[in-house]
Amino acid sequence: MKKLFITLILVFFGYQAQAQVLISLLLGDKLNSEDLEFGLDGGFNWSSLNGLEGSSSLRTFNLGFYFDIRMKNQWFLNTGVLVKSRVGADQLTDSNLLLLGLEPVGPAGEVRQVINYFYVPALVKYKFKNHIYTAFGPQIGLRNKAWVEFNSDQNGIESRIRVDNKDDFSTLDFGLTASTGYQLQQGEGMSIGVKYYLGLADIYKPAPDLKNSSFFLNVTIPIGKGKIENGKE
Repeated sequence: MKKLFITLILVFFGYQAQAQVLISLLLGDKLNSEDLEFGLDGGFNWSSLNGLEGSSSLRTFNLGFYFDIRMKNQWFLNTGVLVKSRVGADQLTDSNLLLLGLEPVGPAGEVRQVINYFYVPALVKYKFKNHIYTAFGPQIGLRNKAWVEFNSDQNGIESRIRVDNKDDFSTLDFGLTASTGYQLQQGEGMSIGVKYYLGLADIYKPAPDLKNSSFFLNVTIPIGKGKIENGKE
């Protein structure tokens, strides 16, 4: 877990250096204010496809951006876009493949279902005075790509075969998200938290009762906030 956290921090600060220049040019002094906080949002995701019995969680990184828009006092609207977000299931069984309308391809090995989404939350967020926050609300996803991936490693020869099945999945996903976390630097710095997404929509067209669910370990980093508050821009 310590190595995972260090990796997340390094990735985020690498993206922050590039994104801050671009976003600052676009938004300038309006980048962050008392009523608006903008930054990077991402982390590590454990996702599952409820309905694929016997499969295990798919573990991937995700990355996007967020807005915290003040509604009143300590109440905020939390929204944005997870631009890089892969969900699905790992360690698929033969019965899972049968449900997905596929047969094993290539040498025996690990099989996973991967779906790319652009996720957009619309959460009501409350920031406590001790810098802990909670948020809850709906989230919608726009499906981009989907494929079944067959991975094998036999006699030192690695192979990866992808079978596209994007058209078997609905364009939209919908569900509910709940999150909680803590914002560092007296409520002005990066946040560390967890969130859970429960999909409510049937996402697989050929068969009902296949839904997404995800558990996130996420980090958010405000962009340019410190400079603006110190009057340097």
